[in-house]
Amino acid sequence: MPIRDKQDFLVFGSPRIEEGEIQELEAVMRSGWLGTGPLVAQFEREFAHYRGAPHAVALNSCSAALHLSLLASGVGPGDEVITTPLTFCATANAIIHAGATPVLADIDPQTLNIDPAKVRDKLSRRTRAILPVHFGGRPCEMGELMALAGRHELKVIEDCAHAIETQYHGRNVGTIGDFGCFSFYVTKNITTGEGGMVLAHREEDAARIKVLGLHGMSKDAWKRFGDEGYKHYYVVEAGFKYNMMDLQAAIGLKQLARVETYWQRRQAIWKRYVDELAELPLLLPAQPADGTRHAYHLFNVQVDEARCGISRDDFLGAMTAQGIGVGVHYLALPEHPFYRQRYGWRPEETPHATRVGRRTVSLPISAKLSDQDVGDVIAAVRLVVKEHAPQARGPSC
Repeated sequence: MPIRDKQDFLVFGSPRIEEGEIQELEAVMRSGWLGTGPLVAQFEREFAHYRGAPHAVALNSCSAALHLSLLASGVGPGDEVITTPLTFCATANAIIHAGATPVLADIDPQTLNIDPAKVRDKLSRRTRAILPVHFGGRPCEMGELMALAGRHELKVIEDCAHAIETQYHGRNVGTIGDFGCFSFYVTKNITTGEGGMVLAHREEDAARIKVLGLHGMSKDAWKRFGDEGYKHYYVVEAGFKYNMMDLQAAIGLKQLARVETYWQRRQAIWKRYVDELAELPLLLPAQPADGTRHAYHLFNVQVDEARCGISRDDFLGAMTAQGIGVGVHYLALPEHPFYRQRYGWRPEETPHATRVGRRTVSLPISAKLSDQDVGDVIAAVRLVVKEHAPQARGPSC
């Protein structure tokens, strides 16, 4: 008998949606103002205040936020941008869409974040920017990365898709580099279904991103979405259709009000996993570093077949058979055919990311999970591992 049957399958990353969001969506629907409007502007103000940033621009995805931040940084054809191989494809794709070339610097095998020493090794005369990803909600070593960027006059664009609540030695990530890019995708710490946000220090950068995000129309075009009445506009460059809707912002405002409560719940789930899975032959995530705040977005375990008696992919199937949804974050970028064919990337060139990508499994850690849900995840992991693990092996793969 599986721990949970098909009708009670635990969906990985299912968001916590409460009555307030449903009521707010109904109000927006009745208002007739579904597209970009006053709620988007309010969401920008409140998110900027939460992160302590001077400027915020809401967009339809973190992918759009990354793309426009690169363009606002002046990145283009002939440039290189250094990033991590252990990330979602959107990170590299944004660099490609900006016309630049992504360059991979391997990760630190403990933190799973980009290794500043490897970044240093990848610098060239064509390097224009560094794009670190705060993997799983753990902050990158921003002190070292910013020092490198300062010495070489590089832009820093932080990928904070996992890291809404993350802090690095008293500073909110997303406000340390030139730009911070956030995701409100359905599996993220707070959600708008789809959505993203850019934080910027300079008003002119935020203004350019706003123009680029709506077809390249001049800023007066945005006044059409307020109560000032119609304003004429001009197209000042070839932009994109990246704007957020009030429908999305309505959800985001309610979610943002509970961001700390949800963080506390995920922290409790994280600690329970650490305590109750410690005896198994799995490699658990490293504890948060002193002086930092972890967002607890992902709880990754690594499954080494030699020690665990089961491959990662078989582990995924076995967990699914037990009624527990799990994820893979991520196969290293050089494993994907497109990048191998276009750039000649080879998995052995980023050995730490490759090894982690072939072993990693993400367990559910949504604020929606009940204590019973968490208990079922732990029971399923124990059952699957103990059925396969050699008895003589010690803990940690």
